Amino acid sequence: MREYYITKNDSGQRLNKFLEKAVPLLSGGMMHKYLRLKRIKVNGKRTEAAYRLCEGDAVQLYLNDEYFDAPREEEAFRRITRPQVSIVYEDENILLADKAPGMVVHADEHGDQNTLIAHIQAYLFQSGAWNPEDAASFAPALCNRIDRNTGGIVICAKTAEALRILNDRIKDRELEKRYLCVVHGKPQPPAGLIENFLRRDEKRKQVTLHKTRVPGAKTAKTRYRTLATHGKLSLVECELLTGRTHQIRAHMASIGCPLLGDGKYGTNERNRPYGETGQLLYAYSLTFRFAEDAGALSYLNGRTFRVGRIPFVEKYFPDFVIS
Repeated sequence: MREYYITKNDSGQRLNKFLEKAVPLLSGGMMHKYLRLKRIKVNGKRTEAAYRLCEGDAVQLYLNDEYFDAPREEEAFRRITRPQVSIVYEDENILLADKAPGMVVHADEHGDQNTLIAHIQAYLFQSGAWNPEDAASFAPALCNRIDRNTGGIVICAKTAEALRILNDRIKDRELEKRYLCVVHGKPQPPAGLIENFLRRDEKRKQVTLHKTRVPGAKTAKTRYRTLATHGKLSLVECELLTGRTHQIRAHMASIGCPLLGDGKYGTNERNRPYGETGQLLYAYSLTFRFAEDAGALSYLNGRTFRVGRIPFVEKYFPDFVIS
């Protein structure tokens, strides 16, 4: 018999959802069978799959060991002895990390385990801020993601409550995200709004833009302004009004100013003289703009966080100061 004591991070969810995470090898059919047979109990009593767990509840599982043999997904963090996490901000609920270009946020199709979330979990575990044994169904999780070659701020929720709140607020577009990028040429006009429809091609791992809605396309809006120009390059700030795949890269290319280093939406011919092989794009600023009370995270409303330095800005626009 195994017993789990429900902590704050595990509370508030249905029993079946808790079991999906705590015992991933237990199928839904077997779970309902064992509930009927009283081999799954809460506080020593028979219960239903829809029961909402409360802090302090005890979940007893009279199951064979084979259901617990699968390694938990977050175990990748245990292999990291020296976490590499550049912290922009941290408190008891969230951590804002400055992801370096070249690092993936989650394991990708190539099986790369050297991920941002693994490093963050290793850091939180080693610092004593998180212990996986304290919450059977929760592990610190990322609320947003950015491409491998894009750098910048990624949000990690340290509690289940923070994760629920941030996922809802991101869905409602209550976080203002701004990016800096270096583009070829001079955007005309120097500032403006790019709005059209974006469709993702899963096979080509690329997106296409359309003036009118086509099947599978979603609205895409980017506000931009030129901050500096030097020679054949410009430094541009982009604000995402929607969060589509490759949105900034495709939008800037659509006005004749592809990102420096972007071989997918630009051309290697234009990138080659600069020796850049990845798009120069950085999620440098994040502002929380909650439309209503955000519960445990209300104290973040109106606050802006920015990265301290961006190597490619210092390289191509050394006189520009991030403020």
